[in-house]
Order: sequence, then structure tokens, then C-alpha cells
Amino acid sequence: MKLENMFKKTKISSRGQSHGFGRNLRPEVPEGLLRKCNKCGGAIIAEDVKAGYYICPKCGGYFRVHAYRRIQMIIDEGTFEEWDKDLVGENPMHYRGYKEKLAAAQEKTKLCEAVVTGKGKINGIETVIGVCDGRFLMASMGWAVGEKITRAIERATREKLPVILYACSGGARMQEGITSLMQMAKTSAALERHSEAGLLYISFLMEPTTGGVTASFGMLGDVILAEPGALIGFAGPRVIEQTIRQKLPKGFQRAEFLVEHGFVDAIVKREDQRSVLTQILRLHGYQGQEASSENGGDDSFKASDVQEMTETEDTAGVSRHQYLTAWDRVQLSRKIDRPSGSDYIQELFTDFIELHGDRNYGDDQAVIGGIARFHGMPVTVIAQEKGTSTKENIKRNFGMPMPEGYRKALRLMKQAEKFKRPVICFVDTPGAFCGIEAEERGQGEAIAKNLWEMAGLSVPVLSIVIGEGGSGGALALAAGDEVWMLENSVYSILSPEGFASILWKDSSKAHEAAEVMKLTAADLYRREIIEQIIPEPEEFCQDNLNEVTERLEPQIVRFLHTYMRLTEEELLDRRYQRFRKF
Repeated sequence: MKLENMFKKTKISSRGQSHGFGRNLRPEVPEGLLRKCNKCGGAIIAEDVKAGYYICPKCGGYFRVHAYRRIQMIIDEGTFEEWDKDLVGENPMHYRGYKEKLAAAQEKTKLCEAVVTGKGKINGIETVIGVCDGRFLMASMGWAVGEKITRAIERATREKLPVILYACSGGARMQEGITSLMQMAKTSAALERHSEAGLLYISFLMEPTTGGVTASFGMLGDVILAEPGALIGFAGPRVIEQTIRQKLPKGFQRAEFLVEHGFVDAIVKREDQRSVLTQILRLHGYQGQEASSENGGDDSFKASDVQEMTETEDTAGVSRHQYLTAWDRVQLSRKIDRPSGSDYIQELFTDFIELHGDRNYGDDQAVIGGIARFHGMPVTVIAQEKGTSTKENIKRNFGMPMPEGYRKALRLMKQAEKFKRPVICFVDTPGAFCGIEAEERGQGEAIAKNLWEMAGLSVPVLSIVIGEGGSGGALALAAGDEVWMLENSVYSILSPEGFASILWKDSSKAHEAAEVMKLTAADLYRREIIEQIIPEPEEFCQDNLNEVTERLEPQIVRFLHTYMRLTEEELLDRRYQRFRKF
């Protein structure tokens, strides 16, 4: 495969020099063996780059990969079936020189258009795939590109297959004018139908993805992934700088910037893409032959597993540390070394993939969420995260979510609903963050929207208070079908300090307020606010977390076995009545 478009040739020649009776010739590097990285300027061996996923071995920079080579890297050998290979567009605006430009691109790339679409298998999982090729007019989207992508999505919908689109593009194709603009709406409409059919779409963004492709199929994935350092944006940096004369910050519009601002789920290195895509497909119920044999092709619990689990002791209402006061339990719930949400995810689940961002503003570090397996069943897991060190506390904003944290949680819940996955939430927050920026971005609206949507969520929702359950900031993840609490966790209208300040004008009376507020697990169980109390050890920390998770595990099995068998109508009515009684 030619690499002229990826590397600049290094000029190395031999020179003869006369030394006495003869000439010594410097050895000449064979033609095409050595190239120059156009990112760091280093001399690199072409074959090493080919074998190393087209990554510079010196600077780690990513070179662009031709469409067919990308397909070879992702799709099982011998399984790719190309669709609409010969489809070409016309010249709707009769733009001078456009036909010649198309012909030149076709000759150079040996492609008819800027995207290759078709069907193949990834580790045995049948998948529809489309890959843009930046060599062809910067992979701009004219009629033919939009048509090929739309046809591929439509066929995937008919055949009930997932879609993966690798996007890299300069945007809409200027030479086709408004016809090109219509491809944005056309591809988006096709994806909406694919989504309504309950099918998975993974968008993979490469360098660069800009303009109309970003503003259509590029940003519509159920899961949006990106390559490290990829340029992603609507208006490119040059356009912004030239139009409004604004100096852009370092790293602006790079993949890492997009993750931080909530628009990309994860950055995936090139060498990991095939395995990550396989994992995501399997977590969404798509199984290849090998995986079906391994897992028995069934994500539900075996009857024997349920029987074994449900024979364990019932922990509901158990509270062993009777000598502790309410204020003692408040202090225990806040201990810095108390296991955090991520610890429970690691201990209870397998195959966890964290998904980032609210698709609106940012990625709140106080909320972690993603997809995992519990006893082989795909589930959505969401956790409020404080961290277990001062450094982590600061990074996680002490577990106080911003509006984008609640919006991220809701996005993941709605995604779970689409793919019929149960939701398990771990609650641990002193409360929603109260600050100027939170109010500016709509903290109250974000919490209210969660309560509204959770009331009608058509999949089971289990919420477990593992530390502090502070006010509406906790309720936004605890409006599910059942709420459980760890023995020394607390759940209240606000902090005892805040309660004492508001009602008694004296925050120093927080320990007295804790008794009055009836905020312990035992108090709330007696009042039927919660369904279960999970016992915990005397000195609860990460080292003995397994003592808690071993009690939690059978109860979660029982919950899922019970609630996954309900009809949607039964589930929603039961949830409504749970809150209606209060």
C-alpha cells in the first residue's frame, strides 16, 4: 500500500568521494524503505509503521488510514461484503471543474467515492460498517456519500444489525451546494429509524471530523468514540480564527477536549479498537458464534443460580450496631476511606466500560456511569463518586454533582431503556453542588428532569445508598423501584448542619439535628422509605468491602429476577404506587 499521503519522503542519496586509489560509496537506503514523519520530522521505517497500526514509533502521532486498510484492521478476514461500490454522484450545481476533480480523486484513490460501506464480522459478530477515506476530496459529504451511508443504515435496520461508522471529513461538499446540505438530514433521519428499531449505532470519530458530518451522523451515536488527538468540531479552527479573529486555546476541538466537554464517550487507541468494539457489541446483546457458545447465548439468570442466591439470609431490616447514635452514623457515612461508588463497580461487575458526558456541556467527575455485566446480564451502572483520598475528593468535587452529572446519568438511563438493560445506581453525595455555575446551567431543572423520566423508565431501577444520601441530589438517582441502604449510611432532606442552621439558627447543634431528622437506615426502614438494610463490618473500608458485596450480590440477583419478569405496565404501576403512598 502506498504511503505517499502519510509521510514525506526522506531525501537520502549516496555520494562518491575519491580517496587515493579508489572511491568509497556510502550505502544507499532502498527506495521507499525510509520515510519522514510529517508530525515530528523523525525518520521512520515504513514497514514498522504499517505493522504498528500506522502510528509513528517515535512521537506516537496517528497517521490517516485508507478505508480498505481500516476495514482490514477491524473486520474478520474474508467476511467483508462491500455495498454500492460503484455508486457515483453528479454535478447538481454544474460547478466548473467538479467532474474533473472527481475523476482525479477516483484515479488517485481507486475509489468511486469518499466512503466505503458494507457488512462484515467483528470477532464473529455481524455488523454493518462504513469508513470515510480522507484522500477523496477530504471525505466531504456529497450526494453519493450521503446515499451510501443512508442505504447502509436502511439495510442494517431491515436486517436488524448494528452500525459502525468511522467518520473523517471536511464537512459538506461545497461543489454540490444545498444537495450536500440535505445529506445531513437524510443520514440523520435514517439513523432515527434505526434507533427506533432498538438497534445499536457506534460513531467513531477520526482526524479530522468537521462541519456537516459532525453536525449529523458523526454526533448521533448511542456510543461515540474517538481516536487520540483527533480534530473534531463544527467550524474548524482556521474558520473560527479567520471569521471572528478569536485566539483558540491549546488542545481546542481535539478528542480530549470533546470528552471533557461531554460529547464523546471514550478515546480508544487504534490497537484497542477491535477489542473495544467487540466488547460494546456483546454488551448490547450482539453475539458471534464463539461468544454464543461461551455464554450459552443467554443473558438471563439460570434457575439454579437464582435458587442458590435466594436461599441466602434475608438482610432486610438488619441493623447490628445498635449502640451507635444517628450522629455516629453520619460520621461513618462521611469517612474518607469508606468505599466509593467505583469500588462497588469493580467488585460486583465485569466488563465495565465507562461512558462519558451529558452530550450537552461537560463530563461531571462526580458521576461515573457505563455498561457492565452482572452474572452475565448486561446492566447500566451509575455511581456518585467521592473518591477515597483528598486528591480524589477534589477531582470528584466531593461527590457533589453538577447539572451535567445528572444529565449524564439520565442519558445513560434512557440508553438502558432503549436496549432493555436494568439500571443499578449507587448513591453517595452530601447533595447537589450549590454554586453560581450550577444555577446558571440549571441544577433544579436537571434534577427535576431525572425524577420525571425515572417515573416512566420502562426498565427496572435499583438504588443503593452506600454513604451519604443528601437531599434532592441523592433522590435524582434514587427514584427507582427499590431503595436499599448500607447499615451506616444516611438519607435525609439535607445535612444535619444545614437542618440545624435553618431551623435553630445554630449549625453546632448538628448532632442533635441528626437524631431529630430520623435519617438512619433503621429509621427509614421502619417508615417504609427503603426496602432493605445491608449490614456492614465494624471498621468498614476497601479492605473488607467484599463482606458487603457478598451480601449485596444475592439480593441484586433476587431484585433483577423479580423485576425483569414484570410487564412494563406492572413495573410502572408498582413504581408509581411506591412513591404515591408517601
